[in-house]
Amino acid sequence: MDLRDRVLISLSLLILAVSFVSGSAILKVHHKFAGRGRPLSEFKAHDNLRHGRILGAVDLPLGGIGLPSKAGLYYAEIGIGTPPKSYYVQVDTGSDILWVNCIECKQCPKKSDLGIHLTLYNPKDSTSGSLVTCDQPFCSSTSDGQIPGCNQDVLCQYSVFYGDGSTTSGYYVKDFVQYGQVSGNLQTIKANASVVFGCGAQQSGDLGSSGEAVDGILGFGQSNSSMISQMASSGKVKKMFAHCLDSVNGGGIFAIGNVVQPKMKMTPLVPNHVDDGFPSITFHFENSLSLMVYAHEYLFQISDDRWCVGWQNSGLQPKDGKDMTILGDLVLSNKLVFYDLENQTIGWAEYNCSSSIKVQDEKTGSVYSVSAHNINSSCSLEMGSFTFLLLLTAALLNLIY
Repeated sequence: MDLRDRVLISLSLLILAVSFVSGSAILKVHHKFAGRGRPLSEFKAHDNLRHGRILGAVDLPLGGIGLPSKAGLYYAEIGIGTPPKSYYVQVDTGSDILWVNCIECKQCPKKSDLGIHLTLYNPKDSTSGSLVTCDQPFCSSTSDGQIPGCNQDVLCQYSVFYGDGSTTSGYYVKDFVQYGQVSGNLQTIKANASVVFGCGAQQSGDLGSSGEAVDGILGFGQSNSSMISQMASSGKVKKMFAHCLDSVNGGGIFAIGNVVQPKMKMTPLVPNHVDDGFPSITFHFENSLSLMVYAHEYLFQISDDRWCVGWQNSGLQPKDGKDMTILGDLVLSNKLVFYDLENQTIGWAEYNCSSSIKVQDEKTGSVYSVSAHNINSSCSLEMGSFTFLLLLTAALLNLIY
C-alpha cells in the first residue's frame, strides 16, 4: 500500500474524539477499524460504499425483447427495501413516477409469462419503509397545493393514466431503492437512494394481465416526482440517462449518467410539438439531426391481414393546436438514445445495443464502460399488445413522406 492509499483510507475512515484541556481543544484521532485486525480488502470495501453515496453513473440491468412481428417489452431490475428484494419494472420515459404492485392489490397478476418472478411490495417487511401522508411536502407538490380535508393520518394518493388505456392507482411510500453504481470498466458496486414511489393497489388494462406482467413501471419523466429527479436533488446523479434496446439478442443498455462514447449530436427537448402526419422513413430535428426508421423497426404484424406501427398519438389534449406523438420501443430499438435533462436536449445514434457504452463519473471525471444486459429468462414471448411506450419530446421540424 503506497502513501496515497494510506492517506485516502485515513481521510475516509476516521472518527474523532474531542476532549477539552485548559480551554483548548485536543482532537484525538482514532482509526475506525483500529485494533480489530481488519484486512485491507475490508477497508477498500468500506471506501467503495462511501463512494457509492456520491454523484456517479448508474447501470440498470435490462431485460426483455422486441421483435418486428410482436410488440416489445423492456424492463429493468432494481432492489427495494431493507433488506432489499428484487423488482422488475418496465422502463418508460413517457411517465414520471416509479410504482410497484403492493401487498393490498387484489387484481394484480401473481405470475408472469415473461419468465420472471413477481414480488408484491409490503412496507411492513422493510425496516426502512415508511408511508407518505397528504400533509407532507412531496404530496402537496404533486397535487399542486394543499389537499382538502387532509390530516396527518390520510395517505398521499396517486393515480396514473397511460397512453394505451391502462391505469394504476394507490398510495405513496418512501424506501431505499438499490441499484448498481458504476465503479470501473464493466463493474458496479451496490448503492442506494431514498425515493418516494407508488404502492400500487389497483391496476387496469394490460397492467393486470399475466402475459406481460412485471412488478411495476419506472418513469423517467422530468417531473420532480420521478426517481431520477429525486436522486439528482439529493446529489446522487445528474439528470442524464441513455438506453439502447437490443431487438436481436434481447435486453440492452440502460444507464444513468453522461454518455461520452459514442459521440452524438443533440437537439433541444421541446414539449408538445409533433405532427398529425404519418411519417414513412425519416424524422428531421433541429441541429441537422435525423431519426432513421426502417420498415422492420416500426411495423409489426398482429394478424394475417393487420399490421400496426410503432408510434401513436398520445391521446392527450393538444396545446397550441399541436398534438404529441409517442414513439414506441420498436422505432427506437438498435439505437442509443441519450436524454440530457440538465440541458434539455436529446440525441441518438445507430448502435450495436449488445456491446457497451462509456459513461463519465461526475465526481472524479473518470470514464467507465457499461455493458449490455439481458435479464430475460424466457425469449419465447407471445405479446398481443403494444405496452412499452417511449415518449420522445423533441420538436419535429420536417417530415419526409
